[in-house]
Amino acid sequence: MSALEGMEHLIEHLLPEEIEKRSFEIISEELAHLGITLPEEEAMITKRVIHTSADFDYTRTLTYSEDAVKIAKELIRNGAHIVTDTNMALAGINKKTLAKFGGEVHCFMADAKVAHLAKERQTTRAAISMEMASKLDKPIIFAIGNAPTALIQLYKMMQMESFRPAFVIGVPVGFVNVEAAKELIMETDVPYIVNRGRKGGSNVAAAICNALLYELGRD
Repeated sequence: MSALEGMEHLIEHLLPEEIEKRSFEIISEELAHLGITLPEEEAMITKRVIHTSADFDYTRTLTYSEDAVKIAKELIRNGAHIVTDTNMALAGINKKTLAKFGGEVHCFMADAKVAHLAKERQTTRAAISMEMASKLDKPIIFAIGNAPTALIQLYKMMQMESFRPAFVIGVPVGFVNVEAAKELIMETDVPYIVNRGRKGGSNVAAAICNALLYELGRD
């Protein structure tokens, strides 16, 4: 008997459209087993992040400001744009659903002007990208999954009172300045969804955006 044959009894045979539904059922079952009850308004966002990462630590570290989900959904409903710091998140966010509400997704990281200014000013493209984004003429939800310098730049602009984001999704991943950058955002009065600690990523940023969009589709 091959190793594969010995594992066949563990394989669930599902149609493609059933896989995601079954995944969320498993997540709910495991949360119940762990004795974890998520706040109703936040549950689907946290579950989608777990679905994306297979990491239940997000039940402890994903942090929401007061009425964060309600505020983010209202912004999207009224045509807010989303700005992200990676093309991976840009690709992952459901642009078709966002467009139904009049919004667009932007990423300025590959812009030649951003690269030039970053080199000239000896800073990161992510920081310059935040400055570029601030010139958009609509309320902006920032979905930051990679660069803590993007969050730091947003914080600096808020402190200088030159710009105030409508909402910040702060989930950069890594080791350098990541935790401090997240904490800075949580010190402001801007509504946010932030993952405390080192974990996060572009996939997590996109998952949070999509969870909000899918929830709006059900409203």
